Amino acid sequence: MTAVRTVDLRPGEETIRLGQLLKLVDAVPTGAQVKDVLLTGAVRVNGEPEERRGRQVRRGDVVSVEGMEDVRIA
Repeated sequence: MTAVRTVDLRPGEETIRLGQLLKLVDAVPTGAQVKDVLLTGAVRVNGEPEERRGRQVRRGDVVSVEGMEDVRIA
């Protein structure tokens, strides 16, 4: 079974942009590299491939990045 890391949104927040989340969990070192990682097909949201860094992820969503543990938004 894959390990799942939980990331809590700040109080009052309902969503976070995928690009921001990838930086927050150290999936990419800089914002400039977010697009490159997304275009490789290495990122999935709720099991579906995702290439949009502006995609809003919500509480309960699971983001998977190849080579990293899954991240659940709480």
